Amino acid sequence: MKKHSLKDWLIAVRPWSFPASAMPVIVTLAYLYWAYGVIDWKNGVLALVGIIIFHASGNAWSDYFDFERGVDRADTFGVKTLTSGQFMPLEIRNLAIGLMVPAVAIGLWLVVRTGLPLLWVGVCGAICSLLYPWLKYRAFGDFVIFVAYAILPTLGISYITVGKFLPDLLLIIVPVGLITVAILHANNTRDIETDVRAKISTLAMKLGKKTDVLLYIFEVIFPFLWIVGCVVLGYFPWWSLLTMLGLLPAIANARAMLRLPKEGISAISNLDEKTAKLQLLFSLLFTVTFLI
Repeated sequence: MKKHSLKDWLIAVRPWSFPASAMPVIVTLAYLYWAYGVIDWKNGVLALVGIIIFHASGNAWSDYFDFERGVDRADTFGVKTLTSGQFMPLEIRNLAIGLMVPAVAIGLWLVVRTGLPLLWVGVCGAICSLLYPWLKYRAFGDFVIFVAYAILPTLGISYITVGKFLPDLLLIIVPVGLITVAILHANNTRDIETDVRAKISTLAMKLGKKTDVLLYIFEVIFPFLWIVGCVVLGYFPWWSLLTMLGLLPAIANARAMLRLPKEGISAISNLDEKTAKLQLLFSLLFTVTFLI
């Protein structure tokens, strides 16, 4: 096997996608601090580290199965760690398993520190990660991502920092979760042709390109409308409107998707990465509004 640098291993886990898992945790911590005052920051930071490692493991796990299933080939977009021959499939599979071990260990330690209800959140997250390739090939990928990277982390953070599951966290789950799902939707819309060749099914394939465009625009624009609505109704402080600074890149991304029917996939070749950056910006601004 080839020797790999630290940079090679980092690229293999797609760190640009980490805002999808990290930012829901960070936003939730900030919201809980604003709404409830005293929270357990140690548990929160430990959970943040755990979910990032868990996400890295999931990325490697998904890449391994995509390569073995023939979904990822030399002419597909995205990371080329396997399709270029840089890594052997066994190396990526072992990387996924190796990263899962510390992620699970952190989760179990938090269960010991907080209580068994958290265990069920962790079990659901592990199931989502392990079954994600199989579910993604059957058009459930978007749903799984919303559950695994919006609902479960948010509920888990509330339990380990405040001591209970809080229904008002739906206010956080919706806007952050929609942009998270938009990352995958942009990816799957771009990859429709290669996914058809691989004989798998994604939500983007089932909806068709015209509906895909509308859905993506909804996923990146509606979160801003949600914030405005929550401010008007008094659920968020008025300075949450600071998130509107992220509306310009959101509109730019939406315009890129609108070019898809005429220009083809070249118009959205890196839209998934741009959407991840939008997620980072939106969530950072959202976080700041609760810490002012």
